[in-house]
Amino acid sequence: MSCPDCLRGGVSTSHPTGEEATVHGLQTYIARPDNGLAPKGVVVFITDAFGWKFVNNRVLSDHYAKKGGFLVYLPDFMDGHAMDPQANVLLEKIMEESSLFTKLVYKPVWIFQAICIAIPWKMKTGIPITSPRVISFVQALRTSEPPFPTDNLKIGAAGFCWGGKHAIILAQDDPATRVVRHQSQIQSETSEKLIDCAFTAHPSYLEVPTDIEPITVPTSVAVGDDDMVLKGPEAKQMKEIFDTRKSTDYEVAIMPGAKHGFAVRTHPDDKHEMECAQKAEDQALAWFTRWLA
Repeated sequence: MSCPDCLRGGVSTSHPTGEEATVHGLQTYIARPDNGLAPKGVVVFITDAFGWKFVNNRVLSDHYAKKGGFLVYLPDFMDGHAMDPQANVLLEKIMEESSLFTKLVYKPVWIFQAICIAIPWKMKTGIPITSPRVISFVQALRTSEPPFPTDNLKIGAAGFCWGGKHAIILAQDDPATRVVRHQSQIQSETSEKLIDCAFTAHPSYLEVPTDIEPITVPTSVAVGDDDMVLKGPEAKQMKEIFDTRKSTDYEVAIMPGAKHGFAVRTHPDDKHEMECAQKAEDQALAWFTRWLA
């Protein structure tokens, strides 16, 4: 993750409505359906660099819960090492048009400050470090009594930027990570895949085709054609890999003009970006409704 768009974006003015609790050993933001409705399934929300406390991630979790009828878990998979939100402020200042004086005097300072935030984050939240934590959490969901009455708990993963890589890893369904469901569940004697479906928007750290070809779990991807991380040719290659399977279990939506981070760090004053973010949200809700309901 090395592009400016990874660390910049808009900040939501909405107020999260969920709660905080410890779930399977991790601090977790929990969003629930309205009016005590029984959830259709669980969505594990795997965040961008700004982590589980970032307001945008919590508000989007609320949307999934309220609009889709899902129980949404937003765990602290970074173990307290989420990106400092100040990096977002700095990158916005660095990227905006400015005078020559600002470019020569202030921007070098802001760039240095942003680097001092980003490097420690990257060292402490690398995918090899955090992937076991993500997998263990979902394994615990599978092997524990469900958080609501059901004999067939459905689990989806939603990953954004940094979290997109984790969602893809889960969608690859490594047999070594499979577990036997809780005894209250049907087919409880057989080891099963950890998730029933995955959605990711503008994922980071992907290697195409290496990370895409092993995917066997139904997967939906939303990416912009102006993404600085998952670049246009790679996004098209991913789409081609899915298209050759001739299956509706896999899809890639490439959104014209959308940049990295558009689905979660949307600028409220950017009409096009807001429209793309809404399309990604609708895409995710439709996908989870299809596979979890």
